[in-house]
Amino acid sequence: MTVRAYVPATFDLLARFHAEGEVPTAGAVVAVDESEDAEYAALVEAAEVSAEMSGGGRRVVVVAEVPHEGAVAPMRDVASVHVDTEDGAESCAISAQRRI
Repeated sequence: MTVRAYVPATFDLLARFHAEGEVPTAGAVVAVDESEDAEYAALVEAAEVSAEMSGGGRRVVVVAEVPHEGAVAPMRDVASVHVDTEDGAESCAISAQRRI
């Protein structure tokens, strides 16, 4: 069984995760259950933290499947990256559904 971790980030952190090949999930938001409502609430909470981290700039949330809370996720376990559009009016998701 895995845990879906919603990692608040910034563009600088996203670049660092990419360079290091892994995403640390300590402090990530985790849904209280596997329902769509709980997962959406976790995504929104992580996005709010990201907005604070970026000083109100574009929000970035990395979603990864990990074996337990706080585990480090290799990039292959990143399920998606959610990023606000430039005007911040809506967000887009980039799916990382590639299997090696």
